[in-house]
Amino acid sequence: MTKSELIEKIVTKFAQVSGKDTEIIVNTIFDTMIEALKKGERIEIRGFGSFHIRTRKAREGRNPKSGQAVHVPEKRVPFFKVGRGLKERINLPPIPAEAPREPTGSGSGTEQT
Repeated sequence: MTKSELIEKIVTKFAQVSGKDTEIIVNTIFDTMIEALKKGERIEIRGFGSFHIRTRKAREGRNPKSGQAVHVPEKRVPFFKVGRGLKERINLPPIPAEAPREPTGSGSGTEQT
């Protein structure tokens, strides 16, 4: 799902909120999360998961084309840990499409009077 698909889904579900307002809300949420991670803060969304920053140490790597040694500097990378609620929800069996219902009182002879 892309950000524009997310915005479209929200607009579909909440018709009273305009597409432009929804886009501003979604962008504000993402920008706030990015700023928190930049500051080294941890983000926890109960039932979904948590985000935090991990630091990868500097190391010597190799250029795959030439095999020459290359210095890879230390860097910070975002890390996402899935929450238990999300794990459980994605492992539930899919909800089947609603099966057609049998008409009641069809005179099949199974009803008691």
